[in-house]
Amino acid sequence: MESHATPVLTADCVFKLTLEQLAWTCGAESTWICQLVDEAILNPAGTTLADWRFNAEDLARARRAWRLYHELEANLEVLGLMLDMQDEIERLRARLRCV
Repeated sequence: MESHATPVLTADCVFKLTLEQLAWTCGAESTWICQLVDEAILNPAGTTLADWRFNAEDLARARRAWRLYHELEANLEVLGLMLDMQDEIERLRARLRCV
């Protein structure tokens, strides 16, 4: 019996967003996205603004950041901590589901 594996595509394989595209998709200003990069909340590929590319994980994190920033009026330092805590909670929940 022959097995035919279907290739799995992730969102990272499908697209990479520029700074302007990410900002537009989030409904944010490019300068705000730059502040997220300065605070290490986002870590784009590339060395210059023109070269920066953001993946699907960056998009999801930027959208969560934008929502928390506006709903809770969190400053960027607190925002980074909140996002890291949310990520850790999700990792722990995933581990619990495997047990």
